[in-house]
Amino acid sequence: MAILTVDDSTTIRRIVKRSVDEMGVEILEAADGASALKIIEERTSDIQLVLLDWNMPGMTGLEVLKVIKANPAYKDIVVMMLTSEADQSFVVEALKAGAQNYLTKPFDAKMLTLKIQESMTMTKA
Repeated sequence: MAILTVDDSTTIRRIVKRSVDEMGVEILEAADGASALKIIEERTSDIQLVLLDWNMPGMTGLEVLKVIKANPAYKDIVVMMLTSEADQSFVVEALKAGAQNYLTKPFDAKMLTLKIQESMTMTKA
């Protein structure tokens, strides 16, 4: 089992990695949507959760989310948006597109860990 964090910020990926390491779960990292989709394709059966930023170069997190949810091979992967987009319309759009959870930046390590644990117990959409 693994968690994939997708964020163009190395700082955010480092924070997420630290929390996930403390949980004893394998962490995979991608700096953009295209890299994330490649990792998902290669490690589909290993990835249980994707932590996805909204604002990234190339593909937005919403575009990546839609690709993930459109592919039947990825149906068991839970997606949590981890983004600075706090406006209610963004949350609604992400949930409608198939995200199972949403956490806004800035966040603290305890809240991140709780949201990850919550997301990992969710049924697939």
